[in-house]
Amino acid sequence: MISSHRTNAIQKLASVGTFQVQSSFKTSFNADSIIDARIIKTGFDPNICRSNFKVMDAVRRGNISHAHGLLDQMPHKNTITTNLMLSSCVKQGNISAARQLFDSMLQRTAVTWTILIGGYSQRNDFSEAFKLFAEMHRRGTQPDYVTFATLLSGCTDVDTASEVAQVHAHIIKFGFNLVLMVSNTLIDSYCKTCCLGLAYRVFKEMPMRDSVTFNALITGYSKGDLNEEAIKLFLEMQNCGCKPSDFTFAAVLSAGIGLDDLKFGQQVHGFVVKTNFVWNVFVGNALLEFYSKHDYPIEARRLFNEMPELDGVSYNIMITGYAWIGQFRESLDLFQVLQSTKFDRRQFPFATMLSIAAITSNLEMGRQLHSHTIVTTAVSEILVANALVDMYAKSNRFKEAKAIFSNLCHRSKIPWTAMISAYVLNGLHEEGLELFKEMQRENVSADQATFASILRACANVASLSLGRQLHGSLIRSGFMSNVFSGSALLDMYAKCGSMRDAIQTFQEMPMRNPVSWNALISAYAQHGDGEGTFRSFEQMVQSGFVPDSVSFLSVLSACSHCGLVEEGLKYFDSMTRLYKLVPKREHYASMIDVLCRSGLFDNAEKLIAKMPFELDEIIWSSILNACRIHKNQELATKAANQLFNMAELRDAAPYVTMSNIYADAGEWDSVGRIKKAMRERGVKKMTAHSWVEIKHKVHVFTANDKSHPQMSDIKRKLDSLAILMEKEGYKPDTSCSLHNEEEEIRLESLKYHSERLAIAYALVSTPEGTPIVVMKNLRACTDCHTAIKFISKIVQRKITVRDSSRIKT
Repeated sequence: MISSHRTNAIQKLASVGTFQVQSSFKTSFNADSIIDARIIKTGFDPNICRSNFKVMDAVRRGNISHAHGLLDQMPHKNTITTNLMLSSCVKQGNISAARQLFDSMLQRTAVTWTILIGGYSQRNDFSEAFKLFAEMHRRGTQPDYVTFATLLSGCTDVDTASEVAQVHAHIIKFGFNLVLMVSNTLIDSYCKTCCLGLAYRVFKEMPMRDSVTFNALITGYSKGDLNEEAIKLFLEMQNCGCKPSDFTFAAVLSAGIGLDDLKFGQQVHGFVVKTNFVWNVFVGNALLEFYSKHDYPIEARRLFNEMPELDGVSYNIMITGYAWIGQFRESLDLFQVLQSTKFDRRQFPFATMLSIAAITSNLEMGRQLHSHTIVTTAVSEILVANALVDMYAKSNRFKEAKAIFSNLCHRSKIPWTAMISAYVLNGLHEEGLELFKEMQRENVSADQATFASILRACANVASLSLGRQLHGSLIRSGFMSNVFSGSALLDMYAKCGSMRDAIQTFQEMPMRNPVSWNALISAYAQHGDGEGTFRSFEQMVQSGFVPDSVSFLSVLSACSHCGLVEEGLKYFDSMTRLYKLVPKREHYASMIDVLCRSGLFDNAEKLIAKMPFELDEIIWSSILNACRIHKNQELATKAANQLFNMAELRDAAPYVTMSNIYADAGEWDSVGRIKKAMRERGVKKMTAHSWVEIKHKVHVFTANDKSHPQMSDIKRKLDSLAILMEKEGYKPDTSCSLHNEEEEIRLESLKYHSERLAIAYALVSTPEGTPIVVMKNLRACTDCHTAIKFISKIVQRKITVRDSSRIKT
């Protein structure tokens, strides 16, 4: 006869159901009840019951291999013991062992299926979990509410929305839609799959809700940028009497960040204090992030100092917040404090610190951080690896950057863009273009930053055909509405000589900001169109945008190229007087260039005396070039000496210019002295070369080049043009040719300058009337500038030559 004690145990077991029998190991059942339950489950077989307890004891002590051995030795395995072993494999993360054990089972209960489904869900392998659920249904095993909650808990991928809808249908079929836990999990799954409308429908149909219900939907709204809806739901939660949790406050503060509502965040802060959640580090971190992202570092630091508990996340938020607003010293100091804590070093904000090293060009700091990431194994984190690529690339350490880039297990658009941007910023435009082509071959989609960098590369190599292809890619990618992408496209067209396309791009922009206006102003300035520059500047002001230092730099550059002294002085004055902008070194350099180009050296020296900066290489070079034009040898000698005494020079241009000044004056001894100084310093004259793109292929020329396969056609074209140019009144400026040579040789050398060879090749290779765009690495000489205008008039074609100084059309 079964005792009354056992009868009570049987009744308890019958009332709680299959799943809770298994979980009763961890519940309030006393030891006697468990023993009785096991005896009943094993059919009152004491041997099986004894073996079960041995397996349980081995699992409890963590000796899983011994537990497996005991299970294998059992002559009659029962489901409850096998489920226990299955659960232990899942908890250990050994899903393959769990699946092998599962497949060997002859009998499976809903608990068995649920345990393995949970194993796949924990690994975020929702696809496999869903397949297992479908097989469970086909085998005729009826799921319980725990099965559904377990299955949906692994749904974190937006691509699984259709499967979630199918599970929802089964939930309704079995009547578990009225179970609060199942509905809460269903809302969470719909939110994670971006089906917020369906999540809200489930929410509205629920007969009962709790804090978990509201938290799931508020979090979903916040992550889906439905910030106002999230806040309204938070208020509804208060009216329903549901108490907020730490998850509630974190989600609501995130919504406040999205709305950029500082006052709301401060109100939530007060509510956090009132409800005594201020002690919770999770909520405190959410408040820290709120203040940091609103650029309130003082309030964030005050809260940080007052928080009763801090963790590694707290430090990360503060360090990143300081870095975001450029307070790098504070970031570094706090990072040093973080290093003295016992928090997980792998979770340190290495990506942020590496970004600081990249921005401040602190390679030594970057290398030290790299060592830390290796020691802590944080280098395997994709964000850290991407930051390392960016840091080394921006430090011009392409070998190290390439090594890390090549070893990335997953190369997203971020490291590709970092590498491309670094190449382009360092003038390695062709390398950047090649890397972009490789990125496309690997089917990695570009973003706005990628397009901005690659468009800059196109602009610098004057590859109009590739630029047009990128224009099409921008449209297909949906980035044309982005003002930065549009501005980069405008700049590309302008630098490739197509002002018509540049203006059209500006006119088609759905939105404009100072960046897009500055791009248009700069485009006109580069083309030497003073009227267009001034007109677009005034239109920008009339549109309600305040011009900045970039706007004025373009305007002053146009004044310099066009020789507009009065206009330059007017805009330079309005910059400080009307707009209260402090001129930078670049503005003074442009204004000095305006005055010197016009021969107003006294005015330039007066401006230099007022300038709060030391004269640099750019300004002295500008003065030297103007002195050559106006034959001011005294000031030229002063400028040249200043340049020669500089520790570093970009190139040999000052030596060459001064040598030409002495040659024009017939002072050949001085020419020899300059050339000797060049040799002693190890400075070499950069070879001038020009290039032109014909049928998607770039053709490069140097002066007196004879290597091109069509050189005979090119020379014939130049010879015929020389005759026509002479008839039009062209007079060669032999001061731009070889010195100390016969006149005939000097005239011949002018004819075969690199830009003229490129133009002649374009003329014989393209249909009549086709515009020609030529690039040159150095400044074009004054004779070529004049000659190109004559050629353009004769052939009736628009010819654009872009050199290191500006675009000539």
